[in-house]
Amino acid sequence: MRDHPQSARGASETPPEIWTGHARNRMQWPLAAAGAACVALGIVLAVDPRWASAIGPLVMAVVGCVAVGLLMIFGTLAFVHVAVRVYADSLEVRCGFMGLPRRRIPLSHVVGASFAPRVTPRQWGGWGYRWRPEKGTAVVVRRGEGVVLELGDGRKFTVTVDDAEAAVRVIRDRLRVLASRGPGASPAAGA
Repeated sequence: MRDHPQSARGASETPPEIWTGHARNRMQWPLAAAGAACVALGIVLAVDPRWASAIGPLVMAVVGCVAVGLLMIFGTLAFVHVAVRVYADSLEVRCGFMGLPRRRIPLSHVVGASFAPRVTPRQWGGWGYRWRPEKGTAVVVRRGEGVVLELGDGRKFTVTVDDAEAAVRVIRDRLRVLASRGPGASPAAGA
């Protein structure tokens, strides 16, 4: 966990209009490099004249190397970075540099938010977008702090993000505002 001096805001300070946070995982860059090496090996095999007589094995080797390499590249780069934004009415999670996969959760579907001091890939079965029947859904890009949302349908959604305590405070503030607007706007109303 990191020290976040900006998270010690006073009680009179209003939350930001849009809270943003992110998390990065530099450990996946070597996996992406290994994927690029597989693609390069596939290209080298495709242009190597020694394989000219064995077209079947050549095609299988080239397609296999390129496919595995592309899967490694895109699979790892999609979860090197996660960006979280808390708006007045929703929470949005975008993964990777292209923002895909993306998930938007209306705060009207959220009944609670809590801080998780230690979320690990091991708890979820690895990095990435994860689902476990007993735990719910998660976006795990690194080990560390995270936000756990309790949804109105009984499911949970977890995301690793820096300064997760501040995110939880902002989400709880938004939920109080929604609850004060009346029964039609309560957090459980959209569930």
